[in-house]
Amino acid sequence: MKHIELFAGIGGFRKAMDLFGNDHHIPMECVGFSEIDSYATKTYKANFDTANEVEIGDIVSFTSDKKNIECLQDFDILTGGFPCQSFSMMGKQKGFEDVRGNVFFNIIKILKTKKPKFILLENVKNLLTHDNGDTIRIIENEIKKAGYKNIYYNVFNTENFGLAQKRNRLFIFATTEELPDDFIFNERNVIDNYNKNLKKSSLLKQKSTLEILEKEVEEKYYLSATLKPTILSNGTKNFKSKSEINQLIARPLTATMVKMHRACQDNYYSYEFLNSNKPLEYLETKYSKEELAKHRIRKLTPHEAFLLQGLNGNFVTNAMNEGLSNHQLYKQAGNAVSVNTVYAVLHYLFITNNLKKYVL
Repeated sequence: MKHIELFAGIGGFRKAMDLFGNDHHIPMECVGFSEIDSYATKTYKANFDTANEVEIGDIVSFTSDKKNIECLQDFDILTGGFPCQSFSMMGKQKGFEDVRGNVFFNIIKILKTKKPKFILLENVKNLLTHDNGDTIRIIENEIKKAGYKNIYYNVFNTENFGLAQKRNRLFIFATTEELPDDFIFNERNVIDNYNKNLKKSSLLKQKSTLEILEKEVEEKYYLSATLKPTILSNGTKNFKSKSEINQLIARPLTATMVKMHRACQDNYYSYEFLNSNKPLEYLETKYSKEELAKHRIRKLTPHEAFLLQGLNGNFVTNAMNEGLSNHQLYKQAGNAVSVNTVYAVLHYLFITNNLKKYVL
């Protein structure tokens, strides 16, 4: 199965494709990838052999010349976690042409020229309600006009696919091929298929953060006495939220988690919790904020963050060996697509619904 990975980041889609292919004896070949962030590209190339692939780089520049697209090898599936830029000018004054600069339309250029059989895209769940629903309607219509009559989308939570992170993401699937009459693309069906058919796979799996958090880490990951009250705060007079640390299911990883300043949003853990003989009983103890502030509290390490996205320790080590800083690694983990979710979707599409018949 040949594929291209757009807005590749560090290669979450590709990692899922590789694991899925190995597990189900489906040869995988990536013909090219696009990524504008040079640091993410370093991590990508540290973990994948890209020697014979087209390194697209800036997709806007690449697709500005149709000959570049035409020179790409044919491929079966296009994947990518595209950024959600504003479509808010749609229908206002100059109308449609004003949003042609949006990078989504560069995907459409490739689809119209190369016409792969399948598309699998990922984005934030808020894309469904962005601009009062106009954005998703535009996306759907543009994909249809590119020749894809079957388009589906649904929100999937990473937590339901063997990773201890709550992460809701929208997946858009489209194909030119005929689908089974009873085909349904939703999280419930993919979860049922995952639970029934993916008990054995190459995926990393964890039921809680306790399975991946290290008991002892370097001192640099611990918060200062000054910072602890900030992340333990329940907010200000204008913003109230219940701040909690030691989450068994992590909050969604973010690209800004390196800053260690976002109470109620990022993930923090206490030494006392991680090294308790009975961590669940520790959680039941009602510590005051003042008492918790006396505990040693730390953020995730880059290795832990990558594990929560389904990427093993070697993935981070390979990047570090290329000189990537922790700052960049946190950003990359926060921006990544969860490997397990992509794998579960691929299995549901190509094995359970036998769409592999169109590519093998």
